[in-house]
Amino acid sequence: MAADTSNRRPLVLLVLAILAAIVLSFLLLRDDAPQTPPAASEETTAQPVDPAQVEAEPDTVVAELLPELHSLQQVDLDQPPARRNLDLQHWTTEQGARVYFMQAEELPMLDVQLLFAAGASRDSGLPGLATMTNAMLNEGTGDQDAGTIAAGFERLGAQFSNSSHRDMALAGLRTLTATDKLDPALALFAEVIARPSFPQDAFERLRNQLLASLQFRLQRPAALASEAFWADLYPDHPYGSLPEGQADSLQSMTPETLRQFHEQYYTAGNAVIALVGDINRERAERLAQRLADALPEGPAAPVIAEPQPITSSHRHIDFNGQQTHILVGQHGISRHDPDYAALYVGNQILGGSGFGSRLMQEIRESRGLSYSVSSRLIPMQATGPVMISMQTRADQVDLALEVIHQSLDAFISEGPTEAELTRTKRQINGEFPLSTANNAAIVAQLGMIGFYELPLNHLQLFLDQMQALTTEDIRAAFARHFNPEQRLVITVGPAMVVQDTAPAEPEAAAPEAETNVIPEPEI
Repeated sequence: MAADTSNRRPLVLLVLAILAAIVLSFLLLRDDAPQTPPAASEETTAQPVDPAQVEAEPDTVVAELLPELHSLQQVDLDQPPARRNLDLQHWTTEQGARVYFMQAEELPMLDVQLLFAAGASRDSGLPGLATMTNAMLNEGTGDQDAGTIAAGFERLGAQFSNSSHRDMALAGLRTLTATDKLDPALALFAEVIARPSFPQDAFERLRNQLLASLQFRLQRPAALASEAFWADLYPDHPYGSLPEGQADSLQSMTPETLRQFHEQYYTAGNAVIALVGDINRERAERLAQRLADALPEGPAAPVIAEPQPITSSHRHIDFNGQQTHILVGQHGISRHDPDYAALYVGNQILGGSGFGSRLMQEIRESRGLSYSVSSRLIPMQATGPVMISMQTRADQVDLALEVIHQSLDAFISEGPTEAELTRTKRQINGEFPLSTANNAAIVAQLGMIGFYELPLNHLQLFLDQMQALTTEDIRAAFARHFNPEQRLVITVGPAMVVQDTAPAEPEAAAPEAETNVIPEPEI
């Protein structure tokens, strides 16, 4: 052991000597450095700040250290931000397809969206038919299966999308505008939409997936609440059925059933074609005509009938859990209602704007009944719903319903405050540019305008109407449309006793369960 220690001692001394040399060199270099910086450095180098001065005069010191942000000081919050100038154009093909187009030269890309009045409201007593038909579009066509179709789009750098809702069915394409990419991508897109083969193996797979999802819904109280809400709000109406279908209706379908639905509703006369991208009007007309030529000929589907009024009711669904899901709602408006702007803004104030909404203040901030509460206005081709959704502890359900009921009645009788209206107008104006920030957002807006046959300047009209609204306009619109005696309440949670109440009981709505409009900023 002693010999080992003596062998290490020279090594330790060597390391210490090296360290001493490094320290000495550093000290010498520091001493040689100039003691006074050049004059130019004096002008740009910040002087040290005395901590006592910072403590005594914090605002003054911070103002000296930070540059003035003139741009923020010059922002007028009462004026809406600059809006993108949209040159929207519209025409109709020989077959009757309505085309909506905007040229956007920023990127060499084209977004195409086809919309058909072929949503779940056209199921005709066979729930799930529209959903199955739309889901099968890209599962096969001619001699191509789903894998070949996907590989074809991928090889061209194109993206295909499809979805089905209550009012409509959608199919979308995003592609580059170079001729060697755009032409074959559009040809494949048209083939998929116009001539799906509905192969038996894909049909069985998708049907089994929907059947499995129906079983999974039984474990989700939000889904159960949503299904009950739509069924009770729209009895004996096309909007009342579940778009995903029921086990018996799915089992009774065949590929031939889907083929007949496709032939009836996926026609040129029932189509809206929206195009946004780096092409001119002449090229857009040619592309739209190619799509219309590929589709089967057929007329536009009839408009969905209006639902019958309902009376107040409260349905409870037993579900084993600690929380109860609450949905409160009633019939709202259609897309063409002249009160749309007033009701949209009013809904934002009531519960559609998150933490700043009145319901959030009453339910969460003042009483702590729920982490979140929200309201939604869903205008559709026929009268759509307005709904409030939240969840709370089972022993707080009665209090939560009472607060929702009182909040609704107060809003209908008194309307919003001037401060609420000013804040909401500012918020909507600030969010609006995002609705036209990219081609995908614009093509969604164009599709919505075309499907609901709104004027080309719909977006500008909405903003003008919104800006002119008064608190009395909103109060009067809510009073006209939301009769307290026609509210529906759905609760899903632990068993409870539902007592008879006055016919103005509030009700709740299911958040994510149903979407019936193209993704948009809800304007």
